[in-house]
Amino acid sequence: MPTVLNPIASEFPSDEAAASYDRWFRAKVEQSLAKADDPAAPRYSSDEVMRKVGATIQTVQASHAERHLA
Repeated sequence: MPTVLNPIASEFPSDEAAASYDRWFRAKVEQSLAKADDPAAPRYSSDEVMRKVGATIQTVQASHAERHLA
């Protein structure tokens, strides 16, 4: 039977759930590091990332405004 964790001390309901999340998270980090090390992976400058993020924020804000004005 899994140990029930205190909700104040842990966001997971049991040790088993915490261990499962830990395995999933470590696998995701490992995949991301392998992708980052791939010379064929696309590279973006900080300026380009900021432009894309800014454009996305403006699109979401415009969409949000349109829904509330309609």
